[in-house]
Amino acid sequence: MDGGRRILRSLRESFSARHSLVPIVPGDAPYALASAAVATIPPAAVPAAAAAVAPRASARRTRGERLLSRLALLGRPGVGALATLALFAAIGAAGFVENGGYAALVASEGELYDIAARVAGFPISAVTITGQSRLTERELLDAAGVGPRNSLPFLDATAVRDRLMQVPLVKSARVMKLYPDRLVIAIEERQPSALWQRDGRVAVISEDGVPIDELRDQRYLGLPFVVGEGAQKRLLEFLMLMTKAGDLAHRIKAGVLVAGRRWNFEMTNGVTVKLPEIGPSGALETLARLQREARILDKDVMFIDLRIPDRVSVRLTEEAAAAREAQLAPRKSTKSGG
Repeated sequence: MDGGRRILRSLRESFSARHSLVPIVPGDAPYALASAAVATIPPAAVPAAAAAVAPRASARRTRGERLLSRLALLGRPGVGALATLALFAAIGAAGFVENGGYAALVASEGELYDIAARVAGFPISAVTITGQSRLTERELLDAAGVGPRNSLPFLDATAVRDRLMQVPLVKSARVMKLYPDRLVIAIEERQPSALWQRDGRVAVISEDGVPIDELRDQRYLGLPFVVGEGAQKRLLEFLMLMTKAGDLAHRIKAGVLVAGRRWNFEMTNGVTVKLPEIGPSGALETLARLQREARILDKDVMFIDLRIPDRVSVRLTEEAAAAREAQLAPRKSTKSGG
């Protein structure tokens, strides 16, 4: 005791008694440190400290538990074998693709989804084609890209229609799928309406001016004939003028579009009739009147120019011009001698 009758105690002992320190034993250091930390935290601060530490510990436990669960799953009987088989299957598939085996399979049997659909009962067993007259069924199927490798569910009907519309002779097309295994194709063909010559080549064209094919068949030789760049696009205009020509239509061999502006008619006897850019129908009426009154187309003329309204210019052939000159020569001589 000191002079004030107080008990003397060392500072270490006083601190230990006040804070209930636990002696640290070397072998139990982690436990002792944890206990000391808990003992020194004030009671009011314990919930806040636990709340701050709990999420991080929980997150660490969650990630760890996931990893352990995955490792434990691989350790179950049969799982490792399945993983090995999957690995070998993937390696085999990659080699199959790289070596061209998959491409050969697709070329012979079609895509895998088409094969599966056919096995499931959705092949294309029947194709019905209507509306064709000049095109064969084989030509249409080849153009449509439809064959035994296709399946009905995975056939793109819009793509088939687009491919058919690329055929010049096809004016319109419809494609319908009738499950489980039938395909219907309905087309409308363009009708050959005229022949069109450009750069020395002759093509058969439809009424809307679309070239259908090169001239290969003599049965088309009787069709109306147009010549020149852009003449095919003005076919309807030419056909209308043919109608205006009336009885002279059968004597019109071809219509030649000049500079994309006006028509020249080549007649069957070699006479060229030049029509005006404006009012060609009226010029044809004049030509029909001259033929009725003077048989102008039966004369020895090279061309008849109707481009100027109310005026007709005619140029004789060289033989006719020479004969006319010889016929007029005596008259000129008589006049000069008198």
